[in-house]
Amino acid sequence: MQVPDFKLATTLNRDIKLTDYAGQNIVLYFYPKDNTPGCTVEAQDFTASMSKFSKANTVILGVSRDSLAKHIKFKAKHCMPFELISDPESQLCEYFNVIKDKSLFGVSYKGIERSTFLINAKGEVVKEWRKVKVRGHVDEVLSAVQELC
Repeated sequence: MQVPDFKLATTLNRDIKLTDYAGQNIVLYFYPKDNTPGCTVEAQDFTASMSKFSKANTVILGVSRDSLAKHIKFKAKHCMPFELISDPESQLCEYFNVIKDKSLFGVSYKGIERSTFLINAKGEVVKEWRKVKVRGHVDEVLSAVQELC
């Protein structure tokens, strides 16, 4: 699947496009909400492995529907070395089909299903993980990235 050249706001305080990363692999991970336990652990795991991803010519981009202001605080609080994309209108979430029916305390709502996509240097999705469980996930993604090299 070829990924379109999306344009969305990031914690760089500017819009980015997929083509900004031409020639690099991209790990695009979708998570439900900033500053929640699972999302924080996942971000910390990606942060801890950042140098290994960088050595494999791979950038990490996190995506949720939280506001840019929330993303900036979340990123600063946890010293994340990668950018977070704000997708409040679910443009990217819908393209990757990560918005799912969820339930919390008997209340149904639409939310992001934790998912990760590996996009190669040609802009093609080469691997995807759906219904991600946080523990061990980053190691699994890193292993797939290293297989591309």
